[in-house]
Amino acid sequence: MRSLENARTTCEQYHPGLGKALEEIDLLDREQVGSPVVALFRDHGGPGLLVPAAFGGRGADPVDAVRVMRALGSYSPSLAAAATMHHFTAAMLYSLADRADGLTAAQRELLADVVPGRKLMASGWAEGRTRQNILAPAVAARPVEGGYLLHGAKKPCSLSRSMDLLTASVTVPGAGGRPELAVALVTAGTPGITVHPFWGSGALAAAESDEVRLTDVFVPADMVLRTTADGAESPDRLSEMQSAGFVWFELLISAGYAGAAAALVQRVLEQARGSVTDRAALAVRAESAYLLLEGTARGVRDGDLAGEEAVAAVLVARFAAQEALSDAAGLALELLGGMDFIRSPESALLAAAVRPLAFHPPSRTSTAEPLLGYFGGAPLVLS
Repeated sequence: MRSLENARTTCEQYHPGLGKALEEIDLLDREQVGSPVVALFRDHGGPGLLVPAAFGGRGADPVDAVRVMRALGSYSPSLAAAATMHHFTAAMLYSLADRADGLTAAQRELLADVVPGRKLMASGWAEGRTRQNILAPAVAARPVEGGYLLHGAKKPCSLSRSMDLLTASVTVPGAGGRPELAVALVTAGTPGITVHPFWGSGALAAAESDEVRLTDVFVPADMVLRTTADGAESPDRLSEMQSAGFVWFELLISAGYAGAAAALVQRVLEQARGSVTDRAALAVRAESAYLLLEGTARGVRDGDLAGEEAVAAVLVARFAAQEALSDAAGLALELLGGMDFIRSPESALLAAAVRPLAFHPPSRTSTAEPLLGYFGGAPLVLS
């Protein structure tokens, strides 16, 4: 497929040799527990894709990032899911780098080592919890002298066994004692962090999506990003970071699944299964889903979409792509035929790897009323 090859070319520009290294491993082995795909991603410059050049990264724009994620999803859906968690976290954290109240010296030093140290960041947000916003607190924080003690669990938590840094959304006392959303930056080797088996599905098994538990994990105060800095109110600080993270998450996670669907569709086209009109309809379905995502990414990149308009646009693109990709995967399996399904577990694996897009928050049910309100002229309020 022409557009998939273009995406893979973009991936090669940012991560030379990664695609070839992944293809040298049988697909079934790539997608199993214990797969080396995350290690290959780390070794080929994966952590730096969205890190700004000032911090040693590549600073990819949304369009290139979506293309890279589509390519990764076509090579390894598991890797695309895992990489998304690192990338959207990076997009949020580094978005504060240029603000006067953005990062403490300790936070800046930690983030400055992500690219040279090939550090991977796992997300301890509410992603994966039913009917929860991805940015809702998932971990409790108790103030103690010099910082906070964190207690809670994230399940599933992609990159759980390869992470160098865990970012966790927490609630801390704010001005006047009011609770305030914050982000804790926790190094993976901190005492009290443990990883436990959790993921039971064969789909996306190599994403290392197990349970991460935090039991009285101490985090210094200067490793917590708050909505206030130096005692001054900064009400837009985390709201801006949340919007950036939300937009990046929806674009990147959807693009990864679009890649898995493209790999399956390509099998149909290469084997010339079904009629010409069947194959054309299949390709149009998969391509339209991806073009929606890329077009939305271009709008974000060029500044045509910002704030709640960008959030609404990525939700529309994600839900439309979700439906189209699911239909494409089902049709692709049908065209490949029963004998392929019986004899080739790869096709079934790719089809199964497309479906989890529906399980990432926010759900269509939870966003139905907010989106209808937004379409009618009201502010977009997600909870």
